Amino acid sequence: MTFVVLENCIRCKFTDCVEVCPVDCFHEGPNFLVIDPDECIDCSLCEPECPAEAIVPEDEVPDGQEHMLELNAELSQQWPVITRRKDPLPDAEEWNGKPDKLKHLER
Repeated sequence: MTFVVLENCIRCKFTDCVEVCPVDCFHEGPNFLVIDPDECIDCSLCEPECPAEAIVPEDEVPDGQEHMLELNAELSQQWPVITRRKDPLPDAEEWNGKPDKLKHLER
């Protein structure tokens, strides 16, 4: 099993999760993070670190967000690994919790 980053990370990109990952499975895009499902060891350390509650086990992906499994797998092959915490995006708090953020994903 793997963990998945959900839509709520888009335009927030809190990076608290990356520092606790023992296998460096997080990848960083312009305004979103993803988890490489082939690298994730299901340690669950990242899930409680996410201020946006945007990380869940793959078997707990909410209805309507199943597409995030494929998106994490796809983008993790394109984006670089991130291992150090960075400041969130400047307006992260304003975007945290807003619905339908997929249209704002920058590739």
